[in-house]
Formats: sequence, structure tokens, C-alpha cells
Amino acid sequence: MPRFYLDADLAVGQQLSLPDAVVRHIQVLRLNAGDAITLFNGRGGEYHATLTAVMKRDAQGLIERFDDVSRETPLWLGLAQGISSGDKMEFTLQKGVEMGVAVFQPIAAGRSVVKLSGERADKRVARWQEIVISACEQSGRNTVPQVLPILSLHEWLAQKQEAEVRLVLSPRGDKSLAELAERPARSWLMVGPEGGFSGPEEDAALAAGWTPLKLGPRILRTETAALAAVGAMQAVWGDYR
Repeated sequence: MPRFYLDADLAVGQQLSLPDAVVRHIQVLRLNAGDAITLFNGRGGEYHATLTAVMKRDAQGLIERFDDVSRETPLWLGLAQGISSGDKMEFTLQKGVEMGVAVFQPIAAGRSVVKLSGERADKRVARWQEIVISACEQSGRNTVPQVLPILSLHEWLAQKQEAEVRLVLSPRGDKSLAELAERPARSWLMVGPEGGFSGPEEDAALAAGWTPLKLGPRILRTETAALAAVGAMQAVWGDYR
């Protein structure tokens, strides 16, 4: 069933005109009056609705039922990702949503090829948030992860994130996930951009209390590394078990 995100209050019995972005999707999918759709607003649960009218530039629907369903993992996991180039960052965000990441923190690392600041950075974060919302529509998640404003690694480490487990992917790691801890209530994973974090950046992370994690003897690309680590954490502590 097609799923659409609406940043609005929703209620059973509500007749609503759908926003332009949703109307465009409805047109692409060639939906008609009488077709069923699912709506969610990121505040928990989802609403089952029926299209009552589909026109060239407008579509309307009637909300008929609320389903208080959650598809969130028991592992709260934040991903601090060194900004990567091209489509790699977008791929990491999209797949991270599908795999259960709760929040994304873009990191401007020394080896990040893409340099963003000011209005350009704000626009890129807004674009990344759109990708996250689309991934929620596709994956069935009813809670929308936030893409936080871009920070430098120094700014990020200075925030002293509250979490039982804070892991940074690094060749210095010498323990498996199972050896590190029982399932944490909160966890963070930090992954470098292409080429990884520099030596001084890794030193700063370890000095700030982050634990190095190594994923086998092979070298992984940044977009592979993040998702492999998320999958491993879900397998040990999350809902992949």
C-alpha cells in the first residue's frame, strides 16, 4: 500500500487535501479515487485512508483508521557519518533509515571531499532530511530520524554524547561487539569519510572516550563500512537476532 508522510496533525474521520508533493506521487503511481493509502506524521503510528478525489493538481482523502504500530528497533542507534561525496552520503542515509538508525549526525572531517558551510550546508541538510523521509515511506517506519546540522569533528566530540556505547570504526579495534557490552539503551556509531579519519582525528575520538571497532581484516568503503557496522550492531543488540 502506498505510504506518504504528512507534517500535520492527523485524526480518524478527517477529510484532507493532500499536499503538492503527495499529489505528484499519487499521479506517478496512477492512483484513483477509491484506492487505499497509508499516512504517517512521524509522531507514532500510521493512518489508513481512502482517496476520495484525484484531480490534475489536487487529491483528497478520508482517514478511516489509526494503527498504533511501531517498527522501531529496540537498539537506539545514532550514526555520526563523515560527509562523503557524490551519492555515497545519500545512500548511507537511505539505507541507514531502512536498517533502523534513529538519528544522523553529519561530520565535516578533514578528509571529507565535500566542503559545506552557511546556506549551502543548510540546503544540503534539508535535502538529506527529504531522503530520510522518503526512506521512511518505503521502509514502513513511522518515526522519522532527524538529520542534525553539520558539525566539525571537534564540535561533535565536545558535545559529550550520552550513550552507554560509543564506537568509532578504526583499525585499532581489537574487541568484537559481543565483548564490548550487553545491549545498550543508547549507542552511537562514528564512521569516517573516504580515506577514514586522520590519525589526529582518531586520537581525539579515543581521548574523548570513543571505543575503536574493527570489522575484519578487509578495507571497506565508507558507505559499506557504516552499513556493515549498523547491521552487525543490529545482529548483536537489535532486532536482527
